[in-house]
Amino acid sequence: MEVIEIDKIMAGLSRERPVFHSEADFQHALAWHIHQAVPGCGVRLEYRPFQEEAMYVDLWLSGTGIALELKYATQLLDHIDGDETYSLKNQSARDVRRYDFVKDIERLEKVMRLEHSRGGYAILLTNDQNYWKHPPNPPNTVDAAFRVHESSRIDGRLAWSERAGAGTTKGRHAPIRLGRSYKLQWRDYSRIGLSSAAKQRHGHFRYLAVPIPG
Repeated sequence: MEVIEIDKIMAGLSRERPVFHSEADFQHALAWHIHQAVPGCGVRLEYRPFQEEAMYVDLWLSGTGIALELKYATQLLDHIDGDETYSLKNQSARDVRRYDFVKDIERLEKVMRLEHSRGGYAILLTNDQNYWKHPPNPPNTVDAAFRVHESSRIDGRLAWSERAGAGTTKGRHAPIRLGRSYKLQWRDYSRIGLSSAAKQRHGHFRYLAVPIPG
């Protein structure tokens, strides 16, 4: 499926943009970088693969048949780069964000059924180590099925614990069903201010790119 080399793309993007203001900023920057790095790829934002459904994918590369879903989860970080100031917020509700990311994989599996689809990537970029670190053993969380820490594997039917509250599962009640099994591998993206005298908290960004074969 290596129509695009996603790790090479992310490495190139990190040199240009080691940090982003928001998820929309990340999406736009990645789209532009792919446009420059892969001539003729035909980048489309908010693409609707099924005309009968109100379902969209963040990026669609019409020239290669690749779909991408992107997530950007942040912890507190203040950073100045030239004349640009970044003030990232502490985003809570990690359980909900994990569910949404795994849901992206399910959605991309559906897109891969289209004849012209050749592959997809679900990408999560974050400076919150709680996403990639191993959870307590044994895990005792309502979102245990959706954990995406380093070297974990997700497959089959994934559902909330029975202890999950209505506020957590609102709009996200349905179990996720994956047709494939995925071994998860995180990679470094950037380090912000970690070599300075006053080290930045939450300055280490990593990403998880899950390939979905077409």
